[in-house]
Amino acid sequence: MQALDALTRAARALADGARVSGPAQTEAARQMQICNACRYCEGFCAVFPAMTRRLEFGKADIHFLANLCHDCGACLHACQYAPPHAFAVNVPQAMARVRVQTYTDYAWPPPFGKLYQRNGLTVSLALLLGLALFLFLAMLSQGAPWNVPAGAGFYGIFPHTVLVLLFAPVFLFSTLALGMGVRRFWRDLTPATSGAPLTRSAAVQAADAVLRLKYLDGGHGAGCHNEDDAHTLSRRRLHHCTFYGFLLCFAATSVATLYHYVLGLAAPYDWPSLPKVLGVAGGVSLLVGTAGLGWLNLRRHPLHGDAAQKPMDRGFMALLFFTSASGLALWLCRGTPAMPLVLCLHLAAVMALFATLPYGKFAHGIFRSAALLRHCVEQRQPGRWGAP
Repeated sequence: MQALDALTRAARALADGARVSGPAQTEAARQMQICNACRYCEGFCAVFPAMTRRLEFGKADIHFLANLCHDCGACLHACQYAPPHAFAVNVPQAMARVRVQTYTDYAWPPPFGKLYQRNGLTVSLALLLGLALFLFLAMLSQGAPWNVPAGAGFYGIFPHTVLVLLFAPVFLFSTLALGMGVRRFWRDLTPATSGAPLTRSAAVQAADAVLRLKYLDGGHGAGCHNEDDAHTLSRRRLHHCTFYGFLLCFAATSVATLYHYVLGLAAPYDWPSLPKVLGVAGGVSLLVGTAGLGWLNLRRHPLHGDAAQKPMDRGFMALLFFTSASGLALWLCRGTPAMPLVLCLHLAAVMALFATLPYGKFAHGIFRSAALLRHCVEQRQPGRWGAP
């Protein structure tokens, strides 16, 4: 009966035109057919067990598999059909090209999907500098910014209400845009991944894979690849620094918000208050993680990932780096004549980061988490064709 249901869904997909479309999806489907016949890499990551449950690869299937791929490169270096073989199987590169198409297809509002192709390093830095100049000119219009009393906080330069009016709309729009995009992605993935509802055990398994970056271990625990065929845990560790650094910084902001609105304690907060401890720990972790990932990105082997996406990757890392660096600098130069200028740079970096979040590299973490959730649900169901 389940096999009949699966065939029915496949027939509906054909009728609705949900077949593979576009060169990136077509190439990924071709490579998956070859991999499905070989299965040498079946134990490497989540992509290959999910692949073996499929005889054909429709558009939703390819989008699902592409977002399961962590671009660790293990399958590329193990593959007997990798370039220069005539089959030219390069799963990490093929999946990377599909992933960015996924973000474009599911972007909200839909016309903004093209921003993924333009959100590069130059655009990110130009936006940062443009916002910093705007904030500095706004500050100048209120008087000489360097005449700040010793020990004054940044609310003495930009009132709290002004900062809320500046950042709240950007943050809310980014959250809404990402939420709407991943909602559409989830709705398309659900019927392609058994259609079963999410369970607690599947959610716990997926959370474990996300929080530990399980699939950046190369399938054997020794790590993935970067510039050659040597295993390295550097990418995994630096991703952890970046991920948890970002979460700590976000936690610092959230705690500071509670301090302000619930406890009536206005910034700046002195060391070792909880917002300061969380912010400094997160800032240092984020600084180390983004600097390291940027260095690895410069040395990445050309067969790993999609070279066309490097500007988008580097733009996101640059904004994270400048956000953490300017935040730490703002703490160190508090009460000095340099504080107003550093404050403008920090606020501009944060605003540019959140303005580009829905249409940049940040989306890959959200979409990948959703794909891992559906993978953990699908694993608990009988195979599509009756196999376990």
